[in-house]
Amino acid sequence: MSNENVDRSKRRFLVAMSSAVGGVAAAGAAVPFVMSMLPSAKALAAGAPVEVDLSKVEPGMQLTAEWRGKPIWIVHRTPEMLDLLGRHDDKLTDPNSEKTSQQPEYCKNPTRSIHPQYLIAIGICTHLGCSPTYRKEIGAADLGADWPGGFFCPCHGSRFDLAARVFKGSPAPTNLVIPPHKYLSETMVLIGEDAKA
Repeated sequence: MSNENVDRSKRRFLVAMSSAVGGVAAAGAAVPFVMSMLPSAKALAAGAPVEVDLSKVEPGMQLTAEWRGKPIWIVHRTPEMLDLLGRHDDKLTDPNSEKTSQQPEYCKNPTRSIHPQYLIAIGICTHLGCSPTYRKEIGAADLGADWPGGFFCPCHGSRFDLAARVFKGSPAPTNLVIPPHKYLSETMVLIGEDAKA
C-alpha cells in the first residue's frame, strides 16, 4: 500500500511539474507575439508629447522644438510685439481665427495663445509645406515699410504676423497651425497634449 501512495505522489508531482513547464513555455512563446503587436519605441516617441523649458526663450527670441517630426516654434513676444497685433487685422485673411482646425479652441483669441507672451505654432507653411523664417524686425527693407514683424516663407512669399495669422495676398490659404499644448508650470509647456487629454 505504501508503494501505491509513493507512486501516486510521484505521479501528481510529475504532472504538476510538466504542467508548470508547459505553462512557462506557452507564455514564453506568446510574449514575442504579443510584443510584436505593440508600437515600437520609435513610433511611441514620434507621437509622444514634448516638454519644453520656456525659461530658455528670451523676450523677442524664437526657440524651435520638434513634435511628431514637425518644427514647433516658440516665440517669446515682447509687449511691443503684442501691441502691434491688433493694428493690421484688415490686412489678414483670417484675423479672428475663424477656421477652427487651425488652433485648439483655447487659442481662438487675438494672440492665438494661452499666455499672450508665448506663441506656440507648427513651423510649416500651409501653402506647400515649406518652413518660413522668423522675421521680427519691423519695416524690413525687403518686406516693406508696413511689415509688423512675423514669419516669411521664402519658397513662395507667404507672410504671417506674430500670431501666425496669414496676410491677404499670400499663397498660403490659412493661418499656421497651433498645436495642442498645456502649461505644466510658468516655465514648462507640454506640446502635443492639452488639458482635455
